[in-house]
Amino acid sequence: MNDNPGIIYDDVAKCVDEVIQYVGKDITFSMTLALGKPIHFINELYRRAKEDPEIKLRIITALALEKPKGHSDLEKRFLGPLSDRIFEGVLEFDYMLDFRAGKLSKNVEVLEFFCKAGGYLNSPVAQQNHLATNYTHASRDAMALGSNVFGQLVGYREINGKTMYSMSCNTDVCLEAVRALKAKRANGEKVAIIGEANRKMPFMYGDAVVEADTYDIILQGPKYDYELFCPPKDPVALPDHMIGINVSTLIKDGGTIQVGIGALGDAIVSGLIMRNEHNELYQEILQKAGLMTRYEKLISEWGDTGVFQKGLYGSSEMFVDAFMQMYKSKILKRKVFDSIPIMKLINDRKLAADNIPTDIIDQLIEMKAVHSILNEEDFTFLTEFGILKQGLNYELGSIIDNGTKYSADMNDDKNRMELRALLGKELRGGQVILGAFFVGPKAFYQALNEMSEEERQLFGMSGVEKVNQLYGGEELRTLQRKDARFVNTGMVATLLGSIASDQLEDGRIISGIGGQYNFVAMGHALPDARIIMMVKSTKGSGKSLKSNILFSYGHCSVPKHLRDIIVTEYGIADVRSKPEKQVIAEMLNVADSRFQNQLLDQAKKAGKIPLDYEIPAEYRNNTPEKIASLLKPYQAHGMFKAFPFGTDLTETEIILGGALKGLKRLSTGNRLKMVTGLLSEFLKPFPKSAQPYMERLKLSKPSSMQEKIMRKLVTFALRNNNSLPDSAPTQISSPTNKSINN
Repeated sequence: MNDNPGIIYDDVAKCVDEVIQYVGKDITFSMTLALGKPIHFINELYRRAKEDPEIKLRIITALALEKPKGHSDLEKRFLGPLSDRIFEGVLEFDYMLDFRAGKLSKNVEVLEFFCKAGGYLNSPVAQQNHLATNYTHASRDAMALGSNVFGQLVGYREINGKTMYSMSCNTDVCLEAVRALKAKRANGEKVAIIGEANRKMPFMYGDAVVEADTYDIILQGPKYDYELFCPPKDPVALPDHMIGINVSTLIKDGGTIQVGIGALGDAIVSGLIMRNEHNELYQEILQKAGLMTRYEKLISEWGDTGVFQKGLYGSSEMFVDAFMQMYKSKILKRKVFDSIPIMKLINDRKLAADNIPTDIIDQLIEMKAVHSILNEEDFTFLTEFGILKQGLNYELGSIIDNGTKYSADMNDDKNRMELRALLGKELRGGQVILGAFFVGPKAFYQALNEMSEEERQLFGMSGVEKVNQLYGGEELRTLQRKDARFVNTGMVATLLGSIASDQLEDGRIISGIGGQYNFVAMGHALPDARIIMMVKSTKGSGKSLKSNILFSYGHCSVPKHLRDIIVTEYGIADVRSKPEKQVIAEMLNVADSRFQNQLLDQAKKAGKIPLDYEIPAEYRNNTPEKIASLLKPYQAHGMFKAFPFGTDLTETEIILGGALKGLKRLSTGNRLKMVTGLLSEFLKPFPKSAQPYMERLKLSKPSSMQEKIMRKLVTFALRNNNSLPDSAPTQISSPTNKSINN
């Protein structure tokens, strides 16, 4: 198979035939997480395994992207049309369809190191097959498990008359996986490396660009140009927006940022855009929230609240739509370069990406970055980075510009002065972000595809071994990632500053550790970096309301000795370099006030805080009502939208989705209110304003008792969510906890 690498096939069946014939029927197939999976190839490979019980197929991957389908009849009515519209033309994974139906072929095993949050919570098989591995170790562990076939989805285009391929959305583990498999091959093992080429895949640059012979076989043709999976955005609630505002004060202009996908990522960027484009309004909110008085020293030393003059550089395993929004808003604009001397000069403010000083070559000679008599290697360096203008040639110690020769001997003052006429106007090859993988809504892919080649080259893609750590290039990466803020999410935080992000204390995996450990380690290794862990203060509602700030928890993703900054909607806890009594005090200040006294009592009982300690009065009003009263008035100014960067959902679907989510919360937090509200709906006439929602759910003309009940339930949900203008929300008092009854 490897005698003629890079061969193009349009027949996936023939491709799988060759793979099985070459490697045999014991196949451990590895493919990357998320978007970059070769769907036609894995579906055909899985079909063969179903047909042939002699094939033993093990699939090693992560985050299989699935179309939302819903479980109950009501969920299916809501999600079905939405899924059909948004995911039109998107292929599904046959092995996942069988897995969800409990019909996965017995000779097939699926092992994943990361999954959609909560996606496998109630699946013993998936829980038992979870691979607990850091993102940077995923390829290593796949090889240790016997990986002998690898496949990925790639983009492609003609460059200088040659077809080139881009690992595009998943350079993350693919570069390392290909290297590891080729090393296995060199040791006599039989392996196969498959690419599936899709024209719709944005062609990304950086380390992502490879030649055809990277792969043994490339599946290419019109049928492989299918639509890409494009998850719609999650709504951003007001508490999420407040977390975003809190985090935004800790991001230093001219620094580096890492953020993740989801509502909290959008909330951070929304806060940064407000800071940059509506700074007067932003400052007003900071003052009203008390952030500038509570955290003046922290923000002054480590953060910033002004507009972005220098801009930010993105260094993030996930290149998500949030970065594109920062780029559009001229926040993501700090360019970095793969050169230690250039980055030193930039950081020392002796050089700028758009301003090359006339003495630049003198400075580089003094740094010993180039020789005093410029050789061909020096000339290549100077032209590659735009220090010397384009169109020059080097020949026998001379630099030639349209026939005019300039001496390369910089020991002579006259030669140095003459060479200044050949300097470029701005540096070349800079990037505003280095990412490892991407996934996002349709508009995100469209924006990438519509960019010019020059503009798209600002967005570099590389492997996690470079993006997620400093090893192998410590000096350069340290210079590039100055003032880094690594922003991650946790589920639970303890009063001592440890974080649980990936697993419940009973051992069940929620998602996986991903690259969180890597960013935490890097945040402590870089002298001017900080790690910001975002944790929502509570979960659930009504009787099921619980604090996410706990005295202790039976699992830990980030141990307390690696604690740094923890942010909730109620504020910022700076818990690095502090004794434990002070850490506890900081954490109590950002906890929900409904749980503060209980947490304080636990800390006192354990002897971890003085018995006479009291939470300061200014931190005892941490309630959802306080957040709402602060932020809601600004919604009239267009701020704090549920979808700050747009959505694929219609207005009807947005309102309906919110109402149904509220109904789901009631079903676990206040079933009495839900049942009483449903019964009261049977005594009321049907509100005309509910008609569009019923039409959307095909309940406008209920034909059975079940549909009539469902229609009343949806009407109650809309009324409870204040979504019906001609009817007031149902008021049901609760004798047990009026303060949290919604």
